[in-house]
Amino acid sequence: MAPPKQQKSQKKEKVSLTDEAGPVPAVVEMVVGRTGFRGEITQVKAKVLKGRNEGRSMRRNVKGPIRAGDVLMLRETEIEARRIRSKVTKGTYT
Repeated sequence: MAPPKQQKSQKKEKVSLTDEAGPVPAVVEMVVGRTGFRGEITQVKAKVLKGRNEGRSMRRNVKGPIRAGDVLMLRETEIEARRIRSKVTKGTYT
């Protein structure tokens, strides 16, 4: 008779984009412009204050009121927003 098979306990590791430390603070250096279908998203340049990418300056999209000097809490610091291509403001016909 063959010996019984032993089941191996396999733990699945979750791949996460967030740092284990949680949200990371970043200060807004400058407002780049407005984006989104109706201009409801603001693109900003922010500098990461803590974490793995400390000191890195990156582009982020922000919804809601924002100005230079505000502190954002970023869930992840790996992904950067795409640049705004057109300089046309919403609602203008030229």
